[in-house]
Amino acid sequence: MTSREIVRRSLAHQSGPLAVDFGSTGLTGMHVSAVAALREHYGLPQHPVKVCEPFQMLGEIEDDLSRVLGSDCIGANGRGTMFGFANEGWHEWRAPWGQVVLVPEGFRPREEPSGDVYLFPEGDTSVAPSGHMPAGGYFFDAIVRQEPIDEDKLDPADNCEEFKPLDEADLAHWRRVFDGLKDEDRAVVSGVGGTGFGDIALVPAAFLKHPKGIRDVGEWYISLVERRDYVHKIFDYQCDVALKNLETFAAIAGDKVDVLMICGTDFGTQNSQFCSAATFDELYAPYYKRINDWIHRHTTWKTFKHSCGAVRPLIENFLACGFDILNPVQCSATDMDPARLKADFGDRIVFWGGGVDTQKTLPFGTPAQVRAEVTERLRIFAPGGGFVFNTIHNLQARTPVANIVAMVDAIRDFRGAQKP
Repeated sequence: MTSREIVRRSLAHQSGPLAVDFGSTGLTGMHVSAVAALREHYGLPQHPVKVCEPFQMLGEIEDDLSRVLGSDCIGANGRGTMFGFANEGWHEWRAPWGQVVLVPEGFRPREEPSGDVYLFPEGDTSVAPSGHMPAGGYFFDAIVRQEPIDEDKLDPADNCEEFKPLDEADLAHWRRVFDGLKDEDRAVVSGVGGTGFGDIALVPAAFLKHPKGIRDVGEWYISLVERRDYVHKIFDYQCDVALKNLETFAAIAGDKVDVLMICGTDFGTQNSQFCSAATFDELYAPYYKRINDWIHRHTTWKTFKHSCGAVRPLIENFLACGFDILNPVQCSATDMDPARLKADFGDRIVFWGGGVDTQKTLPFGTPAQVRAEVTERLRIFAPGGGFVFNTIHNLQARTPVANIVAMVDAIRDFRGAQKP
């Protein structure tokens, strides 16, 4: 079986070889420092690693490392970044922790004597910065640039300026991407953008030079209660644009895509949910359902929903919206016991993640503890399909390479035991 066949079988909830993903999305990747450490460990050619996602400082997992790690998936990504500049025109940059990496041309940092680093929307250093890496940090936080709010002049259109039809540069990019995937034997994970309703990582709009509307994180959550009509108008407009873009995108991508990343909106905290099931159904579900219904009517793609945290009470609601996949499966959160999740939902939703805890076990445990947790999660999630192994969200900086290798070895051993 090819990697694509393995993933498709698992997505169909059929028994078969274990499916694995490392790096196909900005939610299933690795910090650039971890990628470099793994290349060195496995004796792969040494060169600066590309920062393919500068907001989280994720590193490109090139084909040689992807094959070593046993990944069955590959990402087909858009040309833009969280800061509004394109992933092109690569040049070297020495990160604060000493690693030399490759960054896009628009990555034009302002480095302070304090050690703080700032990035700018569209790489325009003449405007206020939109990203901040604090001294001693390893990734960027969005800078809130909220203009004073005048309730009488609030206009939902101000929160919609980022939702635009795909332009000729986008279309040319996607044609190049999918032309390059004609003979790909791995499952292809992609995303057209604009389908993540209320994604709090996008609300501050680090990609816009002068964001208008409601851009403060706290103010946005207040709006979900006090300005719900305003939010509905944003989501209505966003959804209409997204559906048109999906139609355009599908004409180019066709059956080369296996999974479409729809949403990175988090609905869970460590212990609870950001909203009730009733609020989810009233405010979010109509738009997610429109997106998922269109995809399932017109394509064979499976749809990917990301939400960290304790989201068990919302899984039925995710299913009712038509989502096929749940990520990152944060098993350490309240009421997210893996065995119960598998028993109650394993035949209806694909768990993409949950393989090992990236908050405690992987960064702070021993290799033996990592191996034990990975092996146990595989024992629970893998039977009967409906599972793609990944860590619980991105693998973070300063994770010991011995622990990452222990994870990879546990996966290999499990796969070896699956062979007849």
